[in-house]
Amino acid sequence: MISQFFVLSQRGDNIVFRDYRGEVQKGSAETFFRKVKFWKEDGEGDAPPVFNVDGVNYFHVKVAGLLFVATTRVNVSPSLVLELLQRIGRVIKDYLGVLNEDSLRKNFVLVYELLDEVIDFGYVQTTSTEVLKSYVFNEPIVVDAARLPPLGPASIFMQGTKRMPGTAITKSVVATEPGGRKRDEVFVDVIEKISVTFNSSGFILTSEIDGTIQMKSYLTGNPEIRLALNEDLSIGGSDYRSSAAVILDDCNFHESVHLDNFDVDRTLTLVPPDGEFPVMNYRMTQSFKPPFRINALIEETGSLKAEVIIKVRAEFSSSVHANTVLVQMPLPTFTTRVSFELEPGVVGNTTDFREANKRLEWGLKKIVGGSEHTLRAKLTFSQELHGNIMKEAGPLSMTFTIPMYNASRLQVKYLQIATKSKARNPYRWWKILNGEHAFYDEDALTLECLLKRNLILLGP
Repeated sequence: MISQFFVLSQRGDNIVFRDYRGEVQKGSAETFFRKVKFWKEDGEGDAPPVFNVDGVNYFHVKVAGLLFVATTRVNVSPSLVLELLQRIGRVIKDYLGVLNEDSLRKNFVLVYELLDEVIDFGYVQTTSTEVLKSYVFNEPIVVDAARLPPLGPASIFMQGTKRMPGTAITKSVVATEPGGRKRDEVFVDVIEKISVTFNSSGFILTSEIDGTIQMKSYLTGNPEIRLALNEDLSIGGSDYRSSAAVILDDCNFHESVHLDNFDVDRTLTLVPPDGEFPVMNYRMTQSFKPPFRINALIEETGSLKAEVIIKVRAEFSSSVHANTVLVQMPLPTFTTRVSFELEPGVVGNTTDFREANKRLEWGLKKIVGGSEHTLRAKLTFSQELHGNIMKEAGPLSMTFTIPMYNASRLQVKYLQIATKSKARNPYRWWKILNGEHAFYDEDALTLECLLKRNLILLGP
C-alpha cells in the first residue's frame, strides 16, 4: 500500500505526481530530492533505494534517467514497492514507446489515466500492458524517435534499398502506423551483466553472469511463438551434460512460457503479451573468458609522490568494440593532486580526479577488440603514507557496453510464429551481424536470428 507516486527529472522537476491517500505532506517530492542530492549518511555515495525521513518511507528507482518514487507511512515490503516502480516504468514505456521527460510531458493525460488504473487508493490493481488496453482509451502522442541517439551497429536493419533505424522498437504498443496500419513485429534481445573479481596478479577470483532474454511484441492476435535456444544447453547439476557448451546454474521463465518440449530440444513455446517482458532470466557461475583484462601497478616515487599505471586489454574479436568504458579507482585519502599521461594519439579519452571522494576516473569512448590501452597517473600526497600503498588504493572497477557480444554463448537459434495465416504479413527485414544474417522466412514465418542486440556490463 503506497500513499504517493511521483516522477522527478534529474534536475528535481516534478513531472508526474499522484496522491492516492492524503497521508503524506504535499512537499514530499522536494524533501525527497534534497535528501537524495545531498546524501551525507555513511560518507559519500548515492542514497539507498529505501530510506525514512520524518516517519515517511521513500522508495525510488532510476528508470531512463528519471526518478520513480513512492511514499508511504506504513510498513510495506521494500522489494514489492521497488518492483512496482519498475513495472510502472515498463508499462508507461510500452504505451509511450519512448520513456523520457519530453514524452511524459506530452502524454501527461495518458500517464495519469494509466496510474489511476494501475493503482487504486494505494493498492495495486494490475501492471499488465495487455489488460490495461481494455481500460485505457487515450492515444499516445508519439515522440519523434529520429531525435533519439543511435543505438550503434545493431540499430540499422535492411529492407531492400531502405534503411530502418533500430528505434523502431521504441514505438508504442497501442499506436498504429500512419494510415491506420499496424506492423506485426517482434524484437528479441539477450542482455547480460557480468561480475568478475580479479586479484592483484590478474587471476580471476569470482565470476558470474546474470542474463535476460528480453522480448517486445507488436504482434496482433497474440499468436503462439516458438523460440529455440542452444541444443547443447545444460541447466543445473541435475541436468548436466558432458557435451554441453553452455551450462547455466539456474533460470526462471515468464508465466506465459510453456516448457513441454524444453527438455527435448531446448524450445520454448509462449503466447507473448503485448509490450516488453523477460522471457527467461538465468545465472551462470561456470568459468568463462571475461571480455577485458585490467591490471594496476602502484609505485612510490618519493616521500610524497607515487605513480599509478593502469592497463586495459580487450579480449574479444576485433570485429566487436566496447562503448562508454569507465574505469574507476579509489586513491589514498591523503591524495591532493593527480596529473595524467595518456598514450600519444588517443582520441575520445577523458580523465578526472574526484577530490571529494578521492577517486580516479578514466573514460574511453571506444575500445576495439584485441587492443590495449594504458593510463599513467602521478599522485601527490599531503603527508607521508605509512604502510603498504597498495592497501591504501583500489580496488578498480569497470563499466562498459559491448553490442553484438555475450560471454555465456547462449544464443537464440530461431524464433517461429506457429500460427499461419494469409492475413498475417509480418514485416520482413535483413540484418548483417558479424558476417552472418537474420531474416524472416516468407513461407514459414520463421525468424532465423542469432542475437539482435547484446549489452554487457562489468561491475566491481
